[in-house]
Amino acid sequence: MVDDDDFSLFSQEVEGIKKLETNAMYLGKKGSTVDYSVRKEAATHAPVKDTNHLTADYVERVAALDILQYKKDGVQDGVFKRLRQGKYGIESRLDLHRRTVEQARQQVYQFVQDCMNNDIRVAIIVHGRGDRTPDSEATLKSYLNKWLRDLDDVLAFHSAQKYHGGGGAVYVLFKKSEKARLENWEKHQKR
Repeated sequence: MVDDDDFSLFSQEVEGIKKLETNAMYLGKKGSTVDYSVRKEAATHAPVKDTNHLTADYVERVAALDILQYKKDGVQDGVFKRLRQGKYGIESRLDLHRRTVEQARQQVYQFVQDCMNNDIRVAIIVHGRGDRTPDSEATLKSYLNKWLRDLDDVLAFHSAQKYHGGGGAVYVLFKKSEKARLENWEKHQKR
């Protein structure tokens, strides 16, 4: 049963409160109004499709000390030898230390796109050896071995020389961009 004292206390506390209109809604703090047009615009447009075709599915594992090497058909042996020996100037670098597989997947794909857009022919990707992990599995090294083979713009790659990171890094040789190919063709036509 409700005490008269409790009822009078409650009446005093709620005195002056007005009933909300039926269609009014309380949204919390008053402040700047929210611009819902931006949200509506984002919701009505289709999300951008991820063009990155590199997968994070299972890959064949390589050991921490394994040497990575790959050469597409058509790459001259002398060119591959110079790449393997680290005799080409490195024009760009990507460091994947402390990255998850998904972060590395995105960064490798974007890095290759950026290299092609900027006419870079030789780059180095530092992935680490993977010998400090509890199971000594070179996870990023294994994925990078697969991803670089799957990218059309990559002509060849090889584990780096000791002074560039050894088995924890890889030299990458890219295709010439259309612009560089045209410049090279024009240069040789003038002879």
